[in-house]
Amino acid sequence: MKKNKYNEPLQLHRKLRGKLLVKSKIRIKTRSILSKVYTPGVAQAVKRIAQNSTDLFDLTIKSNTVAVISDGSAVLGLGNVGAEAALPVMEGKCAIFREFAGINAFPICLNTQNSNEIVDTIKNISPVFGAINLEDISAPRCFEIEEKLKILNIPVMHDDQHATAIVVLAGLINSAKIVNKDLKSCKIVINGVGAAGCAIAKLLNFYGIYNLILVDSRGIINKKRNDLLPYKKDLLNISNPNNIDGDLLKAAKSSDILIGVSQKDLFTSNIIKSMALNSIVFALANPDPEVSRKNAQKWGISIYANGRSDCRNQINNALVFPGFFKGLLKSKSRKVTNMMKVAAAQTLASLIPHPTANRFIPSIFDKRVVPVLEKSVIQSSI
Repeated sequence: MKKNKYNEPLQLHRKLRGKLLVKSKIRIKTRSILSKVYTPGVAQAVKRIAQNSTDLFDLTIKSNTVAVISDGSAVLGLGNVGAEAALPVMEGKCAIFREFAGINAFPICLNTQNSNEIVDTIKNISPVFGAINLEDISAPRCFEIEEKLKILNIPVMHDDQHATAIVVLAGLINSAKIVNKDLKSCKIVINGVGAAGCAIAKLLNFYGIYNLILVDSRGIINKKRNDLLPYKKDLLNISNPNNIDGDLLKAAKSSDILIGVSQKDLFTSNIIKSMALNSIVFALANPDPEVSRKNAQKWGISIYANGRSDCRNQINNALVFPGFFKGLLKSKSRKVTNMMKVAAAQTLASLIPHPTANRFIPSIFDKRVVPVLEKSVIQSSI
């Protein structure tokens, strides 16, 4: 019987019944070992931590453990599917943390979409973790939650925002080289003004790119619109310098780069063909991109990437978060900075010294990725 490629992932999940397990580092085979790892010996560790909380990093799993936390409100490109349906994605991220960076990660799906309840829950469980990875939380709540959690003494990073922005910048640095364009002079259009779109725009602006146009489901973000939420109004400080209005087609006209973090099939033939010569398209909606590679190339795109694991130039946050978080944990950083993010992007791009259209971003399976990102974050934190 011919295999159905669409059923294979579901069959694998059903067979595994979860992608994770918890395993002890020590075999408890004698009373002597039991007395050291549990009572009475464990009391010594308890007393030490009670006297000096910084010993928690040396005596427990905290130093190498991340919480991957979601409320299921913005899962992949599937929308608000809820906490239970989000669990397979969080498990997958935890498996990637372990496989590629040797980090312990726990999936925590919260059955609430109340921002204050989420913040309080994370604060209350934070003693166990060395860092918090927020995931698949919708905008603008994700911004509020991340901001309120900055009071913790461990780093908190909304991965959909910042890791996505890092890998996009890395991909653009090398893509611009291929088409012989100055990235900082390019006209860049970002379609989708959720968590990822906002973070990409902010990081590109911090990098020195000022000709940015942002487009949401109602058109170009501009000063004439009276329907903008506060976080979208703030983006006008770094985008649309000529205050143009209109739809995605108007925004894309003569653009050098089009980035999609929105929904499948939105980049039509007219939109792609309206772009400048030697144009670049990152169609990052998951699981189905805004335009396929086949159509993008047929319509004249020079450089193409999407976010799928079966894409040879995968622009996906999975390339960043294992090494980035490893650096945060090793350096005991308390916050994530723009300097860290730019340094990580430049480091990632440097792994492909002679980029081509077929290869301009390293694979997640490139064993150099995690060590160089870890080193980059550590150096940036000093």
